[in-house]
Amino acid sequence: MQSFNRFIFGFIPGILLPVLFLWIYLSRFYPADLSFFEIIKQLFPGVMLGKLLLLSIMPNLIGVFIFYKQDNFKLGIGMMTGALPYLVTAMFMM
Repeated sequence: MQSFNRFIFGFIPGILLPVLFLWIYLSRFYPADLSFFEIIKQLFPGVMLGKLLLLSIMPNLIGVFIFYKQDNFKLGIGMMTGALPYLVTAMFMM
């Protein structure tokens, strides 16, 4: 059960971290004064959202690297599993 708990502790940040990173990136560098959801609606049918999703996975990959270096494999697997929906979505948008 403890092994599964470590997976969950990696999975939850793995799901939330790309959304947080995407929100920070768009609020900082997007030129228009629109809300986060309006920007996503503008970018949705295009390739640019797929590229931004791939960029938003980078903090997860850094976390996976750190957890693997510390021998916390279940945390790393949880973070990588949390990043997979973003990766699959980005690949279909490309």
